[in-house]
Amino acid sequence: MNHSDTLELSLQLLRQPSVTPVDHDCQNIMAERLAKIGFNIENMRFEDVDNLWARRGTTAPVFCFAGHTDVVPTGHLDAWNSDPFLPSIRDGKLYGRGSADMKTALAAMVVASERFVTNHPNHKGSIAFLITSDEEGPSINGTVKVIETLEARNEKMDWCLVGEPSSTHQLGDIVKNGRRGSLNAILTVHGKQGHVAYPHLANNPIHSASKALTELCDAVWDNGNEYFPATSFQISNIQAGTGATNVIPGTLKVTFNFRYSTEVTADILKQRVLEILDKHNLTYDIHWTLSGLPFLTPVGELVNAAKTAIKNVTGVETVLSTSGGTSDGRFIAPTGAQVLELGVLNETIHQINEHVNVADLEPLAEIYEQILVELLAQ
Repeated sequence: MNHSDTLELSLQLLRQPSVTPVDHDCQNIMAERLAKIGFNIENMRFEDVDNLWARRGTTAPVFCFAGHTDVVPTGHLDAWNSDPFLPSIRDGKLYGRGSADMKTALAAMVVASERFVTNHPNHKGSIAFLITSDEEGPSINGTVKVIETLEARNEKMDWCLVGEPSSTHQLGDIVKNGRRGSLNAILTVHGKQGHVAYPHLANNPIHSASKALTELCDAVWDNGNEYFPATSFQISNIQAGTGATNVIPGTLKVTFNFRYSTEVTADILKQRVLEILDKHNLTYDIHWTLSGLPFLTPVGELVNAAKTAIKNVTGVETVLSTSGGTSDGRFIAPTGAQVLELGVLNETIHQINEHVNVADLEPLAEIYEQILVELLAQ
């Protein structure tokens, strides 16, 4: 069976069991291809995380492809219809862990760069790749550390295309030109443990906190704006009690998350939460973790290049969106680069039997190549 260039490289990457934070040679596979077309290869390892910074050219403007080689765990292997690390094609679909998120996009990036360099060897500016094996995990030693290294030596990018699976129903129908911020909290409400038959001798933190939690759930944090939906508050975990039926718990632990728009800040959200908790006279501790700031790339050179390329290749009029979870774009956007996420369909990401449409792979490479032509061709 004859495979396209993009499919062939996708299969090679999918055979690597690169579960976070293990890269399992994926970056070397990509680097070998890129080195052959004139990219300078720089491996950046921080603790147990492999990162790749590859660049062709030394001048501005800089266009960067960004992505990750790591994948989430497979789950129960017997639930898969085929080995998740032995990619297979059935009924026009390519199955394997990482097929959608996001090894096929990585393959398309490499192939697009090869074709572009062949046709435009004297292109203006520079093409770069920023690839990590720490996107699906804690994201501590991956993209954020590479960005810190680049900034320390005053190396900047103008445009960055992240290959996250952005499409919903057909290739290119959605591109992400921003992401909401993510703020996590662990709230511990303190009471007094006791016997359920003697509630006057105890203080039930579940009862004490219930009205405050209801108010937090019902609160309108903002109304969103043209680019972002309204800020969302979600409780993800509640833990209390010893497991016994006759013991009033002494503490209640609540984990919650804000996905927030540019209409508010993390500090504003924190302040409002504390005001609600204090209003209900709770005794509590709270620990905050800011996972990412919101970012937005307005319509400009990168967005226009992507929309034109998608229209030319697929005939689709793309829609800009900021929905969904966080991505490594949150580490790149603060540098001032225009950031856009564009990739395959996301309907099976992180799922059993993750797959993509084989017919989308070559068009994705063509879209990426046309974006390069639009921005860097002489």
